[in-house]
Amino acid sequence: MTVFSATSSRSSRTRPRAHVVPIVLGGAAAVCAVALVAYLLWPTWGAGGANAPDKLPVSVGGTLFNLPAAAIRMKIQRHSGPQERIDLDFLYPSLEPPGVPKHVTADSVDATMQPIDRIFLSIAAHHDTLAPEQRTATIYPRYFDQAATMPADGLTMRMFRGDTPYGSEDFYSAASPALTARCTRDAATPGMCLSDRRVGGADLTFRFPRSWLSQWHDVADAMEKLTAQLRGPKG
Repeated sequence: MTVFSATSSRSSRTRPRAHVVPIVLGGAAAVCAVALVAYLLWPTWGAGGANAPDKLPVSVGGTLFNLPAAAIRMKIQRHSGPQERIDLDFLYPSLEPPGVPKHVTADSVDATMQPIDRIFLSIAAHHDTLAPEQRTATIYPRYFDQAATMPADGLTMRMFRGDTPYGSEDFYSAASPALTARCTRDAATPGMCLSDRRVGGADLTFRFPRSWLSQWHDVADAMEKLTAQLRGPKG
């Protein structure tokens, strides 16, 4: 009777352990399976996303340009494909795209105006309007004052008559390197110059401070260089 009781007691203690072992093994297997599935499904991309391209192929007036994305002034224009107009700016004299603009606060908005350190460029479809060289040859001379001055280094200035649409402007031209520019005069704000040229189906309008004309050779070379750099492969 005593032997039976001892045997029965040991058997009852062993039976729960026999049930625990499969449960533990099953739980471990389940944890391993969950870990494997999580590893396989875990995303491999970063939170920052893909970097934007450095240059964008843009067609203006059917003419292809390769434009640095960082130089495009309006976010809405930063996409490839056909566009009617696109606006850019480049640091001068490096001709590199500008960095992130400085934040303007209420304390700094009334600070002394800083000198302009960049060339602004607009590229727009011309839709067969009068070419810039035709305006220079046939339209502007009608409004010139009779007097002409010759600043240093071969840059000619012609004043527009006061009773004309360009009465507050002067016209500058040079042959080598080629330069034509219509410039406002210095007043409450510094004078600015516009220089146009036609490339295929688009007109390029460069804008820069009038004061830069003291080194007009460098400005003319910079505009020529930018035109060549931005022009896409000819079709």
